[in-house]
Amino acid sequence: MTTDEATKSEGEVQAATLAERGEDITPARDRGVLKIIKRPGSKDESPMIGDKVYVHYKGKLANGKKFDSSRDRNEPFVFSLGKGQVIKAWDIGVATMKKGEICYLLCKPEYAYGSAGSAPKIPSNATLFFEATLPTFSLLFLFFFFFFQVELLDFKGEDLFEDGGIIRRIKRKGEGYSNPNEGATVEIHLEGFCGGTRFDCKDVKFVVGEGEDHDIPIGIDKALEKMQRGEHCVLYLGPRYGFGEAGKPKYGIQANAELVYEVTLKSFEKAKESWEMDTKEKLEQAAVVKEKGTMYFKEGKYLQAVIQYGKIVSWLEMEYGLSEKESKASDSFLLAAFLNLAMCYLKLREYAKAVECCDKALGLDQDNEKGLYRRGEARLLMNEFELAKCDFQKVLEVNPQNKAAKSQISVCQKKTKEHNERDRRIYANMFAKFAERDAKEAASKTGVEKAVEKAACEKGPKTPGPE
Repeated sequence: MTTDEATKSEGEVQAATLAERGEDITPARDRGVLKIIKRPGSKDESPMIGDKVYVHYKGKLANGKKFDSSRDRNEPFVFSLGKGQVIKAWDIGVATMKKGEICYLLCKPEYAYGSAGSAPKIPSNATLFFEATLPTFSLLFLFFFFFFQVELLDFKGEDLFEDGGIIRRIKRKGEGYSNPNEGATVEIHLEGFCGGTRFDCKDVKFVVGEGEDHDIPIGIDKALEKMQRGEHCVLYLGPRYGFGEAGKPKYGIQANAELVYEVTLKSFEKAKESWEMDTKEKLEQAAVVKEKGTMYFKEGKYLQAVIQYGKIVSWLEMEYGLSEKESKASDSFLLAAFLNLAMCYLKLREYAKAVECCDKALGLDQDNEKGLYRRGEARLLMNEFELAKCDFQKVLEVNPQNKAAKSQISVCQKKTKEHNERDRRIYANMFAKFAERDAKEAASKTGVEKAVEKAACEKGPKTPGPE
């Protein structure tokens, strides 16, 4: 028997053994993906839907020849579990594994590449055989025609807003493709944990963006807009999306605590989108949310206030064809919204956004005292001292009695002077170092030249040779 024939025979025996002894891990129990654990894992935790999974893999033909390997490229393969980014067998198989586990998987064509195959390497209707290993998590695939060894290096939850503030791990996938929008009425079940201790457990109905009225942190409102009906997930909230610097004394939550919530979205009714509302309704609702935003702002709940003021902008900023009366009311609401958003962003230390909101407010009223002053504040905090001074000077042109603006001009001048002096010191030190280096180089060069000259003198004049 040749080496190729022996390799092929061994693969067929492994596949037959797995088909006989393998556990059916498909939801439909149709034996489409069978699994045998070769080595149990060392941890209890498995990856969840949406987790980012890092794998290394090696693919071989039935004759043992390698046709692909991420190891050769020295770059792991990354995919999100349960999102349809890989063949079904990967999604199903990896979800059942534990860290450190090694297992074998055998899957039917409908759980792999189906009738289309994956030209030119994988033929149509190929049955696939996998050996999976999770050292962190790993996975080996042996097809009826092809064999893959895949090592799952690591997994981590989905970063919903790519700022590390809200991490989601889905325990049960939701139904459909619709999500609650801002202002939607939702019914959820939640459990809140801090430091491993449960502090909240309830069924609650509320409006997205107003969860704080029910002692629910803003991170839950934000995450709900990414969830589907029936979804059950775990949410890890950083302090910014939790109860922040204020904490929550009612629950014994300290300032800047990290929180964990388990949330099930039971049902929801979407709020009207802007295009579904007429101008009259938008103006009526603008008055309501403005008041709500101001209440949140006074309570120091700036992210919640941003949501309310932002609704006014989304409803009215692009509204056209208004009557004179409606246009005046719309501009008034928009001006207030932009000014209040600027103040919220100053409190949240998002100074560029504060400047942007002030710019829009000043587009509606170029001499608005609050708009000029708040833009000056933001620019000052961004170390744009000259621009900030110009804004404060314009404030004084509008209102010469504004003592705060006068004081801020002095601050700008002082900061500019300190900045210039610091720059002078930096450049002076830099030039001194350059001069010192040049002097050393010159001294070294002179020393070499003297040494050469001395050597030449010691050698004496060259004696002429015969012609």
